[in-house]
Amino acid sequence: MTRLASVDLGTNTIRLLVVEVAEDRSWRPVAETQTIARLGEGLRTSGRLSEAAMERALAAVTEFCGRARALGAEQILIIGTSAVREASNRSVFLERLSLSTGQEVRVVPGEDEGRLTLLGVLHGLPALSGWILVFDIGGGSTEFILARDRELVRARSLALGVVPLAERYRTAEPVERARYAELEREVRAQLARELQDLLAEHRPDHLVGTSGTVTTLAALDQALPDYDAAKVHGYPLLRHRIEALLGALAPLPATRRAGFPCLEAGRADLIIPGIAICLATMARFGVSSIRVSDAGLREGILVDHLARSAP
Repeated sequence: MTRLASVDLGTNTIRLLVVEVAEDRSWRPVAETQTIARLGEGLRTSGRLSEAAMERALAAVTEFCGRARALGAEQILIIGTSAVREASNRSVFLERLSLSTGQEVRVVPGEDEGRLTLLGVLHGLPALSGWILVFDIGGGSTEFILARDRELVRARSLALGVVPLAERYRTAEPVERARYAELEREVRAQLARELQDLLAEHRPDHLVGTSGTVTTLAALDQALPDYDAAKVHGYPLLRHRIEALLGALAPLPATRRAGFPCLEAGRADLIIPGIAICLATMARFGVSSIRVSDAGLREGILVDHLARSAP
């Protein structure tokens, strides 16, 4: 048996997964963790990764690589997403990351990020069939991936991330109805412009959400005292329940939202724009529930690697 690790270097969250791979190329998780580093903080305004954000991300990835090696990982696969691919100073960050970790980072286009996310979702939800629409809400972008009978049809990456939305709409503060309505209108308008041809003639049989926003909402909806992936994965998240959570969270400042179990302090301001993207997506495609997937990009990185390296 061998051990592999994947690192999803996201705009907001950095995720690690270490697995043990059997001879038949199936795997079992050995360790998984994540941290909110907010690499993309201020990026949409400045076009650059800030020094403070780079330091946070460097510390997290270096720690994760050390942890993966200590667990016996023979390869560590690091994928950089929206913040890394958009930043004008990304080469400086990547060079520092390579020196700190001894690892190279593969920076993927948005469409390829979507493809890898689909692989992870399908690995985690093997029973899905028919028309499947997956959306992955990120810090700097949101990926929409359409599949039919588990085969990729198309992937679309939108410059629609919760970090710049939170900065523009000041969602660390209490968010009154009018400001939230303006936020959701903006999101709906962007979806209408950029997803016009996606599933134009079909309503999806399954709308699947995979991201910190969606999994956090599933945990909150079940009032879990601690995050439990087994209870979150596959959970049906209903539109009226998301609206109820919005009603409970929006009037509070982020410092008080962070008091809810399973809602990290680093996500407390981002949950409001995340909800807006969820509700706008459901409205766009005429569905009333989301199937939640705890599996996503970091699992897809491993699925893809094992398929490419198969004899």
